Amino acid sequence: MSALFNFQSLLTVVLLLICTCAYVRALAPSLLDRNKEGFLGIFWKCARIGERKSPYVSMCCIAMAFTILFWS
Repeated sequence: MSALFNFQSLLTVVLLLICTCAYVRALAPSLLDRNKEGFLGIFWKCARIGERKSPYVSMCCIAMAFTILFWS
């Protein structure tokens, strides 16, 4: 089954995308900053969400980990 049709998998992919983009931007900011518009701008936006909403993103990652480990 694809991650697009399973809501829990879709949320996991989105959270991993946000966390990965924020981590890449912390290591190499120029890599994501030059692509603020267009299709690659999605990664820049995900990095901004990960930086600005980091307590909420981390709580969602912890909650997702518990649901994957103990609920599924």
